[in-house]
Amino acid sequence: MICLALGTPVLGLALVWMKVPLRIERKYWPELLVLAVTNMFIWQGLIIIAVQSLSSGRAAILGYTMPMFSAVIGAAFFGNRMQARAWGGVAAASLGVVLLLWHELTNLTGKPVGVLLALLAACTWALGTQLLRRTRMPVPTLTISFWMTLMTSVVMSLLAALFERDQWHAPSDATWWAIAFNAVLVFGFAHAAWFYLARSLPPVASTLSVMLIPVLGVFSGALWLGEVLHWQDWAAVVLMVISICSVLWPTSPSPSPDPPPENKDRKTEAPTRT
Repeated sequence: MICLALGTPVLGLALVWMKVPLRIERKYWPELLVLAVTNMFIWQGLIIIAVQSLSSGRAAILGYTMPMFSAVIGAAFFGNRMQARAWGGVAAASLGVVLLLWHELTNLTGKPVGVLLALLAACTWALGTQLLRRTRMPVPTLTISFWMTLMTSVVMSLLAALFERDQWHAPSDATWWAIAFNAVLVFGFAHAAWFYLARSLPPVASTLSVMLIPVLGVFSGALWLGEVLHWQDWAAVVLMVISICSVLWPTSPSPSPDPPPENKDRKTEAPTRT
């Protein structure tokens, strides 16, 4: 709640400084609400509940199964045609997630609610990404991002007041640093950057590009929290890189077809006539 309350003005000031228009016509408000629900409301609410029963790193890994859901939803419901190497990238990312969860599977089986909520959050976010990709609102993506963040700030504040008011306490110094980091860099920048990529890049390319996030979560835990890395974690890194390269690596240009025979004849006859 505090992160969003502080991050929304940061994003708003950035838009004012960049002279990005903030107005969205009333007829687009229902579509904006749907985008906010699928991209922000459900994701933020469910993943916060899931984190309470799972470790934060593993909850992030489950949450970032989103690209696999997005690929399936896009192919099944939105008619996305995926090349073979794109499906290979999805398979590599899926296997990478399994490897990252390798040493947590025993613990996760005893916490089905947290696992289910994290996966539901990821699935909803995947749907929201597909809808954002197809929006026809004639406004900049940053404008959409600002209003979704503002609405999410209101929703999360209401939920926090209704369900967690008795748990409120003064944040510690370390918590304030975490709040500042999330407010400025996550909600003030990263969310807007993600929405821009999701709307401008091909769906599979934009979604699989975030697969380094769970990898960073695991390795930052090893660096700062002393968690032990295993061979599965290193193998997952390789798979994630393969997954990202499979959709971002440029395709070779197809050779141009030979000109029709009559054109060849005309070209060879021209010097004779001159």
